[in-house]
Amino acid sequence: MEAGSRYIDNEPVKRLLQQLVSFVPSSTLKFILFFIPIFCLVFLSACNRGRGRVLEIAYVSGIQVNLRDRVAAVYEKAGVVKNGDRVEVLDRDRRFVKVRTATGAMGWMEQRYLVGQDVFDQIQKLTAGNQNDPVQAQGITRNDTNLHVEPGRDTEHLYQISSGEKLSLLKRGTAEKPGAVAPPSRSTARAATPGGKPQINDKKPVPVIEDWWLVRDSHNRVGWVLARMVDLDVPLEVAQYAEGQRIVAFFVLNQVQDGDKKVAQYLTVLTEPKDGLPFDFNQIRVFTWNVKRHRYETAYRERMAGVLPVTVTEEDFDKEGKLPAFTIRVEDDNGNVTERKYKLNTPIVRRVYAPGEEPVRATPKRPGRRKR
Repeated sequence: MEAGSRYIDNEPVKRLLQQLVSFVPSSTLKFILFFIPIFCLVFLSACNRGRGRVLEIAYVSGIQVNLRDRVAAVYEKAGVVKNGDRVEVLDRDRRFVKVRTATGAMGWMEQRYLVGQDVFDQIQKLTAGNQNDPVQAQGITRNDTNLHVEPGRDTEHLYQISSGEKLSLLKRGTAEKPGAVAPPSRSTARAATPGGKPQINDKKPVPVIEDWWLVRDSHNRVGWVLARMVDLDVPLEVAQYAEGQRIVAFFVLNQVQDGDKKVAQYLTVLTEPKDGLPFDFNQIRVFTWNVKRHRYETAYRERMAGVLPVTVTEEDFDKEGKLPAFTIRVEDDNGNVTERKYKLNTPIVRRVYAPGEEPVRATPKRPGRRKR
């Protein structure tokens, strides 16, 4: 204001303004003063249109997408966006959207390579909510795969995980495979009528259920991946004892000294080799190392309907000292989940009962009377 007043108080400027006012009629002067602000608003809005009004925020779900300078069969490359990049949506044209990147590059790309802010927020929520979950196993991706917000092939996804990337497996989930039904068994495909004629079974088709894993990737992002896309990184010396079962999780309990090397002792959690089971696992096995024979041996096995997660700790057991302990969660027929704790005092595994808890002992059967 002081600088502007200095110019207006200048005598030559004053005289020039007085001459202009004296030559311009008052009606014309009012007209000019009325339209000058409107002209300024139009000019400023045109400038803002050139910069682009932001319609929404989106994120790139494709691995890498080229930006086009226009929506046409022939176009020039205007830039590149990569998986997970945050962009501003400026305009839409059928299946294309105009975006602006964080570096200021602008161009057109297909809508199918973008997801909304809500999907990004769901991934962030999963990451924060499962940050401290115990890792059940380590795995490696077989192929490039998507990180979904929930189990299911048709669910939203944002990040893509490259083939061969290491993952931490946290939880198991299931979802129906879209458009697939389980084939009927031969025994139930056709039923015989009283007259001996075959009758087609009219039971409803059973959907195919697939297993999914909640994982944490190398960038500390959490989401769901199809279980068959991940190979568990189980040590070969333990995997060979799976006996045709599927290893769901594995844990190092402790290490024992064998000569000049230390050898790990393992807890493995297994199940039948098929998807869609109502439990996460149905048996546990503990493998200890025999230092005399230099080999793994099965120290303990038990069957149950188990639910993840399994937790492994080290606890002080008075005279026995510090020993590895693990807790298994078991679900009964009514859906109630209880915990069972075990300890390993090599090579013996024993159940640890809580205060007031008593071991369930089988009642011996009375021998029946002999028939004469």
